[in-house]
Amino acid sequence: MTADDSYARLDDDDYPAYTMGRAAEMIGTTQGFLRAIGEARLITPLRSEGGHRRYSRYQLRIAARARELVDQGTPIEAACRIIILEDQLEEAQRINAEYRRAAEAGTPPQQV
Repeated sequence: MTADDSYARLDDDDYPAYTMGRAAEMIGTTQGFLRAIGEARLITPLRSEGGHRRYSRYQLRIAARARELVDQGTPIEAACRIIILEDQLEEAQRINAEYRRAAEAGTPPQQV
């Protein structure tokens, strides 16, 4: 691996760069909260060779959204479900926009 390869990871939202302690600190929550949303299968952290949980920036954004909902009084299981539904809606809207653009251009949409 070259130095350029190592630096490229810094921009990768999916690279599991953060330990559980650091992740909890960054989003202002507890490690127990991260475990709970993992148990609810909202996020699945990767594991280091030693078995420690590692989180990506993408996962931290999802965890921060869950914390926001829980802080507003939403039960954790409901918060996780809301986030999953929000993600599904966003994906459906993206696909719909792609089909709309293809229809306006008179070309078949790309396979999703």
